[in-house]
Amino acid sequence: MPELRQFAQARPGPGPLTATVPREYVHRVAVAEILLTGWSRTGADRFTITAQWPRAHQLHVSPDRSAYEPLLVAETVRQCGALLAHAEYEVPLGHQFVLQELRVDTRPEHLAVGAAPAEPVIDITVTEVRRRAGRPTALRYDAAVRLGGERVATGRIAVSWTNESVYRRLRGGRTADVGALRLPRPLPPPLPADTVGRALAADVLLSPDARPGRWRLRVDTAHPVFFDHPLDHIPGMLLLEAARQTVRAHGGQERLVPVSFHATFHQYAELDRPVWTEVSGQDGTDVQVIALQGESMVFECLVGAVAG
Repeated sequence: MPELRQFAQARPGPGPLTATVPREYVHRVAVAEILLTGWSRTGADRFTITAQWPRAHQLHVSPDRSAYEPLLVAETVRQCGALLAHAEYEVPLGHQFVLQELRVDTRPEHLAVGAAPAEPVIDITVTEVRRRAGRPTALRYDAAVRLGGERVATGRIAVSWTNESVYRRLRGGRTADVGALRLPRPLPPPLPADTVGRALAADVLLSPDARPGRWRLRVDTAHPVFFDHPLDHIPGMLLLEAARQTVRAHGGQERLVPVSFHATFHQYAELDRPVWTEVSGQDGTDVQVIALQGESMVFECLVGAVAG
């Protein structure tokens, strides 16, 4: 059996105290947002990662606390890539990561919240490692998420990274303006929370627009989950949640419940310019969502849904 790398403290009595992985490895500041607890290498470019899902969460558990949201799976799989890049592929802390593609498919019938926090196991296969001058610059990997031996979800992610100086050049000086970009700005009025499957108005990301099937994004840089730490752009997880809410708003009385996300991130979504989401197509309960900033498409996502 490969040795599982866990962060634990010894204590009197049987067994260790399980802790999370270092927060720097998953690009989180709040300990409560760290989902991963350990990892082991099981083969060439193959790994097993352990996690723990809380029974309650502001975003990633349903408002009635009965079910884990598919985007909890997405965040778990995202954290896996950051962890492995730093811990196994020697990517220095401080490098800037760019999420390029994310695909998550869940089996919601297996995502019920139980009497204790769930402890999923994620099997990771790294299918591509891009290198420059012998150093890794990007990963593509597949994930299989298991709970109690049952496969409950699969994922696929492509992510790349750059060092701080290259990132500053790419961002054209915006990294120096993070403080100004994070200053509170008036937010447009939210949709009713229940129309997007949320309990709190503070978690609603959409504002109504005069055009049917189109909503303006509400970006609150003080949100404790999406902006767990200062950023100079709109984070990918916020765009995914916006896609989720767009499908819920689009479904209206039909109450479409998203269960899968196939997303491509085309360019940075800037904090100081308006972003709109809209439905660009639908095939049955599969809904294509795009996010636009000016004339540019910054993000697109095919959301698979079921009737709620």
